[in-house]
Amino acid sequence: MQYRLRWGWGSLFDCGPHAYTRLFSGIAGVDAVPVEVEVNTGSGNPAVIVVGLPDAAVRESKDRVATAISNSAFRWPRERTTINLAPADIKKEGPSFDLPIALGMIAAAERAELPRLERCFAVGELALTGEIRPIKGALPIAVEARARGMKAVVLPAQNAPEAAIVEGIDVYGVSTLREAYEFLSRRREIAPIRGNAASLLAAESPDEIDFSEVKGQHQVKRAIEVAVAGGHNLLLIGPPGSGKSMLAKRIPTVLPPMSLDEAIETTRIHSVCGLLNSTHAFVSKRPFRSPHHTISDVGLLGGSTNITPGEVSVAHNGVLFLDELPEFKRSTLEVMRQPLEDGTVTISRAAGTMTFPAGFMLVAAMNPCPCGYFGDPQRECRCSPAQIERYRNRISGPLLDRIDIHVEAPAVVFKELSGGQAGEPSSAIRERVLGARALQRSRFEGASTPPVNARMAHKRIKECCALDAASTEMLRHAMEDLHLSARAYDRILKVSRTIADLAGSEAITSDHIGEAIQYRTLDRRLWV
Repeated sequence: MQYRLRWGWGSLFDCGPHAYTRLFSGIAGVDAVPVEVEVNTGSGNPAVIVVGLPDAAVRESKDRVATAISNSAFRWPRERTTINLAPADIKKEGPSFDLPIALGMIAAAERAELPRLERCFAVGELALTGEIRPIKGALPIAVEARARGMKAVVLPAQNAPEAAIVEGIDVYGVSTLREAYEFLSRRREIAPIRGNAASLLAAESPDEIDFSEVKGQHQVKRAIEVAVAGGHNLLLIGPPGSGKSMLAKRIPTVLPPMSLDEAIETTRIHSVCGLLNSTHAFVSKRPFRSPHHTISDVGLLGGSTNITPGEVSVAHNGVLFLDELPEFKRSTLEVMRQPLEDGTVTISRAAGTMTFPAGFMLVAAMNPCPCGYFGDPQRECRCSPAQIERYRNRISGPLLDRIDIHVEAPAVVFKELSGGQAGEPSSAIRERVLGARALQRSRFEGASTPPVNARMAHKRIKECCALDAASTEMLRHAMEDLHLSARAYDRILKVSRTIADLAGSEAITSDHIGEAIQYRTLDRRLWV
């Protein structure tokens, strides 16, 4: 947070004591925006006026700041005080302006210089006691501070570990207004907080869950391996208790580790959403988000009055798991079409338009019918054909087309449950996934899209998914017999490319095409 302050008398400022403060405190989407805070004191009736399009939290800051200044044993201006937030045409939101406003008012009242404010950003919310409370978006602010050539950031102590991830800038955590003032006026020394994102990423803790704990379900595990290897979306269909949620929760254990850039990008989103704290200041593992089916459109996509990221963005670079997929409101599911296609989500509101990253892997689970036992050889289904059709029609054809792999998860039989042999561990599956991902990085080197088959540009499909005569004929029969859509055709080619990569094969064979077709058997026209 850049914070530069000066004050003067007489010919310099005809209006009297004047404090000019520049801070970087506003957040727009997942980025920070510059806001200048000017504090001017002069003649007139005693009053504190905040201008510059502030919201309710910013307008109320004058009362918080005045009380915090008094309780911190400082004088505060008794004259007419005007606080301007520039640029005036951008709405200012949140309580993070409290600290720079308070410093400006103290400097004007005390006629003081704060030399350490040169090339320094400052931000923080004040309690009435003068304590400094944590704010959202500390990491984006630190990133922008470094980009603007600042030397330091002064912010709440709880946010310091988060901001310290950014290298090349000093981060100072302060707990009270007096501590911040004394540090900036060189009356107190504070050691900067040091962080190392690369070491935090390397020190990733081991997973507490593993695929070796899952009994049976070999076909489903294979489908998960293919989905993860190519970044494909996945739908699990099976009766209650078949292990769909258990399998989905273990998918992050076979995903490739995050790169440093991915970790910082993901941490920025979590920072803006207020999901970080002093003990969890860096997202080193790929996120796994599982919202309840009662979530609203805004909660899933993002938005609200202040246009904040939703679950699709919080799951960026990770997994978004939607359990009981047909129970979600249809309108809520339909808003996912854009992020599933583009990897981003654009939200337009009266307050403006924001674009958030949303490059997640969708994993969904559902029952085959309302009671859950349609097609189960052990239990009788109580649903009528009309009930089954209505239940399945809750998922639209276009959304189903965007899910590359559909796989059935049948109930696990007693023999598999009681067997003492452990399943294949996540580490073994992950090794194969990493091998397939390495081939894709080499194939798509220099491309603007993520280097996975699921994000393959349409013009690259013919180049990377060439078929021989036998494979072409097999795919033609599948398209005609299953009434598959053109989008499903592209999905089959991409999935078959991933299956070939897992096998280490340069060419796509009929075996690869056949397996990929099996993952489209729940295409819309077939299963209703």
